[in-house]
Amino acid sequence: MNFDAYARTGVDLVNARLDDLDDLRAIFPDDNAWMRDEVAERDLAIFRRAQKRLRDVFEYGTSGRDADAVTELNALLEAFPVQPRISGHDSSDWHMHVTSRGASVSSEYLAGAVWGLSVWLCEYGSARFGVCADERCGNVYLDTSSNCCRRFCSERCATRSHVAAHRARKRAAVGEQVPAPAQPAETLTPVS
Repeated sequence: MNFDAYARTGVDLVNARLDDLDDLRAIFPDDNAWMRDEVAERDLAIFRRAQKRLRDVFEYGTSGRDADAVTELNALLEAFPVQPRISGHDSSDWHMHVTSRGASVSSEYLAGAVWGLSVWLCEYGSARFGVCADERCGNVYLDTSSNCCRRFCSERCATRSHVAAHRARKRAAVGEQVPAPAQPAETLTPVS
């Protein structure tokens, strides 16, 4: 089983727009076209609730609240249990799936996402669950850097944030160099 791929489906879900069924269909990759075809309106509410709960896991990880991240993932594992099965189309294509045949799209997708994120947490720790430091973004990511120092979900957000900080420093430096306008001197009246 490719646990990283399953964990990334959790990231994709948290970062997805889920305004309607078309938004939900957009999260399924081409190799899961059957999910895209079978997902139904009833799944949308389930995905939205799971999306919020998984975002909480990333928030907990980012803020060092490991026990809370574990508690939430354990609750999600109960809600979307993993029931492994071997699947394939021919004898050279055997692979593992995380749910039993006939499971709903939400059960299959979410069992994999929660299982992948749980394995990721056990293997790397919740500090590797990140929320983008660019205040305009808010996307989540899995920190795969060698020293656990990643702060942004993408190079684009990192560049945008660094450019904005550079420009703000430049404006502040220019503002310090401009002399303040002279204040008119107060006229003193002699006291008699």
